[in-house]
Amino acid sequence: MSVEDRSEAVNARRAYNATRRLERSREIHSRLLDAALRRFGGHGYAATTVESIASDAGVSDATIYKTYGGKPGLVRALCLRALEGQGPVPAEQRSDTLKREQADPRRVIEGWGRLTAEVAPRVAPILLLLREAADGDPAAAALARELDDNRLARMTDNARYLVDGGHVRAGVRLSHARDVLWTYSSPELFDLLVRRRHWSVRRYGRFVADGIANALL
Repeated sequence: MSVEDRSEAVNARRAYNATRRLERSREIHSRLLDAALRRFGGHGYAATTVESIASDAGVSDATIYKTYGGKPGLVRALCLRALEGQGPVPAEQRSDTLKREQADPRRVIEGWGRLTAEVAPRVAPILLLLREAADGDPAAAALARELDDNRLARMTDNARYLVDGGHVRAGVRLSHARDVLWTYSSPELFDLLVRRRHWSVRRYGRFVADGIANALL
């Protein structure tokens, strides 16, 4: 075997090993988050320990602390995963595509309603769980504020699209449009209508889209 052949073989093995390590890391990450979601959902935030999640996932406590820093980091990762929605393209990117490619603001808002219906069943229970824990846990309270701020920033961007594009009716200011979008994307609204009043997720998504359109356009 020539030097060049040996070099190519080494590079191929390195690439293969790197791919395997990446796949293994993703597998562990997914298993950890699934275990955390089951624990938090079944036992609550306060009663769930890092040790119990590690045991369920078949990893060491140190792996969780090194990767996520503890329970708040796990919840943050769960929320980020939930916000991606279904499929290979994250929901946020699909929302941006709607704003960029769709000329009719009503169609954009209808798309937001569908995306909300897709994402809310995944993320709202986690956010509500975190809100309950925030009263007695400063770290949970800080994370709840961080996630709220992130959602407010996102809704401000969406409101700016409507206002700057001239799509809102006369008298609607950016701050008002932002607050309307903030309200309709809240986990509390999902909790009231879907979890408590047993609306279907599809009906909830239509309600969100209709409410935004009627309030702003």
